[in-house]
Amino acid sequence: MAKEMIDEKEKKPEEMQLDDAARVKVLSPGMMVAKRFFRNRLAILGMVIIICMFLFSFLGGAVVPYSESEVFYTSESMLKDYAGATAIDQYQFVVKPGETLPKDIYSKTMIAASTKKYEFTSRDGTDYRLDPVGDEVYVLYARVKTGPKPIDVEDQEIAVGSLKSFTRAASEQDLSYEFCKGALMALSAGQESYTAEDGVYTLEAAGTHGALVKDADGADIAFVSDMNINAVNAGTYLSPDLKLLLIEMIEQEQDSLTVTEDDGTETTFLLQNKNGQYLVRRNQETRVIDSYSAPSKEHIFGTDGNGMDLLARLMYGGRISLLIGFVVIAIEVVIGTIVGGIAGFFGGRVDNLLMRLVDVVYCIPSLPLFLILGSIMDYYQLPAKIRIYALCVVLAVIGWVGIARIVRGQILSLREQEFMIAAEACGLSVHRRIFKHLVPNVIPQLIVFASMGLGDVILTEATLSFLGMGIKYPAASWGSIINAVNDVNVMTNYLFVWVPAGMLILLTVLAFNFIGDGLRDAFDPKMKR
Repeated sequence: MAKEMIDEKEKKPEEMQLDDAARVKVLSPGMMVAKRFFRNRLAILGMVIIICMFLFSFLGGAVVPYSESEVFYTSESMLKDYAGATAIDQYQFVVKPGETLPKDIYSKTMIAASTKKYEFTSRDGTDYRLDPVGDEVYVLYARVKTGPKPIDVEDQEIAVGSLKSFTRAASEQDLSYEFCKGALMALSAGQESYTAEDGVYTLEAAGTHGALVKDADGADIAFVSDMNINAVNAGTYLSPDLKLLLIEMIEQEQDSLTVTEDDGTETTFLLQNKNGQYLVRRNQETRVIDSYSAPSKEHIFGTDGNGMDLLARLMYGGRISLLIGFVVIAIEVVIGTIVGGIAGFFGGRVDNLLMRLVDVVYCIPSLPLFLILGSIMDYYQLPAKIRIYALCVVLAVIGWVGIARIVRGQILSLREQEFMIAAEACGLSVHRRIFKHLVPNVIPQLIVFASMGLGDVILTEATLSFLGMGIKYPAASWGSIINAVNDVNVMTNYLFVWVPAGMLILLTVLAFNFIGDGLRDAFDPKMKR
């Protein structure tokens, strides 16, 4: 027995084996907390998830080539209104160069033509005269004074009017006044050709509603018709051939017509008759918002209903969601620590007064308050940043009461400890006794409460944004992105729009809960792992 004791004493220090309990005793309190925390696998998993979320939100937003509010477009073939056609029932005028017509000339001409009283006066006091030169073709003269005497007047030709319109064969071609006047007079007289100042032109009947004007070489110069056919878009040019085809559709009462273009493509025109006014429709390539585009190489997560890249909005939205969580918790900890520390240290009336304040704040209904705040911000149309700040303040003002109660309860039990009696005997101020000796002993509980409360704040923000009371377009948060499930069609057919945001919220809240559980176990002095 004595020999065994001597052998035990002769063992080298490095050969001695300490159990877990012995090793913990030689570590500092901070090292013991860290050791217990890092032995919790779920806590480590939570930290990894949170780190990944921060990298995804803050670094990812700097790497992704799109902004959170950039809208993407695509081209689609859509059936749209292309042109309108209607019979001309008001006189159209071709005006001589340098002349102008009064605004009431059209109504005055209609009255004069119907009553055959061809002289009239416009609102500006100018006298006009119509000279019939054919069937429903009139030359308009303006009476101009040529001298000081009342009889010193002269009728000057300024325009020619008819119930027909001209379409140029080429969009850049210019039709002279003499050309148009000669065509109208030839059509009215039933002639097949006429001579203008710049050459001889022939008229070729095109149905019952129009005629083609050709030059001496047989090239189309213009199309004359008693129907107005105008493109819906001002920049669209309708050629005479196309107008002729559309008139044929109207004459033959066809519902559709397929035309083969010069490049071999086929275009189908659809005709609708609305009480004598015809609407021509066709499929056109239209630039539209790329809404609910499926995930692709350009947009890995697809696009949302506003045509914005979902990956970029998830990254930028993560910044707001995480930022709101940490800012709100920081404000709650500061307010709760101050109020709870003062109430727990002084006790008595001060404690009673502050705790009644806590009860009042605790009883404030949060949802109606958020509804009122959201309505006010919507009324004043506050920008997204102001809404974020207001949301942080309101969440913090409502949520600090739980921390105040925890701090008060801990300080009530700590203020009678020996170290506090010694601090008072040393003459330390109240401020130093509260915030230098009492509050540091409550920090472990505050850290646990804050880490677990972060998930609750993020869920609250997501809920408010989902209900439309939080972050507004174009700013993004995970809650506002998941707001797409308000539409049943989106919820069932476009899972890629809202599932990623829901998964990010789930993982973030779960990670904070894992970290909170790990910190709670690490700060528990009874835990031995």
